[in-house]
Amino acid sequence: MSSLDESSDEWTDGAGEDGDNGWSPQRKQRNGLGEYRRLPQADSTDASGPSPLGAARLLPPAETRLYKRRWVMLLIFSGFSASNALMWLQYGIIGNIFLRFYGIGALAIDWLSMVFLLTYVALFLPATWVLNNRGVREVVVAAAAFNCIGAWIKTGTAAPDMFAMTFFGQFVCSVATVYMGIPSKLASLWFGEREVSTACSVAVLGTQLGIAVGFLLPPILVPNVDDVEELASHIRIMFYISAGVATFIFVLVIFVFQEKPEIPPTQAQAQSRNIPPGEYSYVASILSLLRNKPFMLLVLSYGLNVGCFYSISTLLNRMIIEHYPGEEVNAGRIGLTIVVAGMAGSLICGIWLDRTKTYKQTTLAVYLFSLIGMLVYTFTLNLGHLWVVFVTAGVLGFFMTGYLPLGFEFAVELTYPESEGTSSGLLNCSAQIFGIIFTICQGKIIDKWGTFAGNIFLCIFLLIGTALTGFIKSDLRRQKANLLNAEAQTVNSEKATADLEGAVVKEGKF
Repeated sequence: MSSLDESSDEWTDGAGEDGDNGWSPQRKQRNGLGEYRRLPQADSTDASGPSPLGAARLLPPAETRLYKRRWVMLLIFSGFSASNALMWLQYGIIGNIFLRFYGIGALAIDWLSMVFLLTYVALFLPATWVLNNRGVREVVVAAAAFNCIGAWIKTGTAAPDMFAMTFFGQFVCSVATVYMGIPSKLASLWFGEREVSTACSVAVLGTQLGIAVGFLLPPILVPNVDDVEELASHIRIMFYISAGVATFIFVLVIFVFQEKPEIPPTQAQAQSRNIPPGEYSYVASILSLLRNKPFMLLVLSYGLNVGCFYSISTLLNRMIIEHYPGEEVNAGRIGLTIVVAGMAGSLICGIWLDRTKTYKQTTLAVYLFSLIGMLVYTFTLNLGHLWVVFVTAGVLGFFMTGYLPLGFEFAVELTYPESEGTSSGLLNCSAQIFGIIFTICQGKIIDKWGTFAGNIFLCIFLLIGTALTGFIKSDLRRQKANLLNAEAQTVNSEKATADLEGAVVKEGKF
């Protein structure tokens, strides 16, 4: 056993215990590899949960364990996702500089970011199949390899005539976005019941951290200088730094990152390892999700919210420069403020869900505050005071970015017992599609009517998304299954106690 495990926390489950990884009334029939003991899901509007008879057929409690190295796996994954998110925003936050350096149009600069969104949409189905059938490690290794290769391709493109090659390098990096459906699955594979939402939030934080660095570093590393040779030198340094980080992360993934622990963290994971892979159908899972009305409403509302965030992130430089010329560095700092506030929001929302399990209420409240934050940001952007923009952008980021892990976990509840990777993948696919549409449309609106009109455009769709969230039926299938499992366990315990008492009384008579 690894040395990382020598001091690991360990509990052995017993009937009736409710610990982080004990016999908890949660996740009784989930398979950590995305394969499930399928429950009836004839109609998504049917509030009835799984059959009590099915829930009563519980396997004997197995050995479970929480390894301290689960945090190492989470840290490596977060580091990789941060590195890839940095690649995404490398160009957009200093778009005016690259526009002049390569001699191209604003839309071409926007596509350097949007190619990430388009590539994910194209690769979603095969990537999800690999995730469900081959496992987390193979997806992360492949993604980290593409991220590393693309980063090194870009190191040779710091010249005005190399736009086509830098776009190709960015495309290779964009293939790594196949990791985006992993956070909820990774949390299920390694973490106990009472920390799974928090772990999912931390996994999402990796992407947000990369976005934050992508907002902060490029304006510092690549100042807006007139000399082309000096500018090329600054760009080259930035590319080499990001390539070095990507290489270091790739090495960690190859030698340290693991698929799953030797001993599962929960009884649900222990039981799921005995389920034959042939019982899982990828196509049937996709079709089942598409027929799930509450989930499809969530797919639309999630796509609208996160698509707005993608558009704001891509076009932030243009928004700030329009009202505050020459403030490229502060544009990056404002983006950093949005993401850092969102990281705090994500973590707080994850902890809140672990404690309360109020999925719809929390999701609706955060969505509504995202709309309010966007309205405040829109009406204060042109006041001429940068400190006001920092404050309003922070409020917007806290709720809009904090919404990301809420969507993942709410989707798992609505789609139980389907694969977390598949449900998360559909959410991300929706977000990428809306992100491309919003970025192109808002960019055109900004060019023709200005930033205010472009932001109002996003506010309208956030209002639509808030209304759609309100219509989502809170059909928490996982929670219902958990309650049935808990009831079945209680009945079995009471029956065993009664049989024991009867045997004692009978023995006393003799």
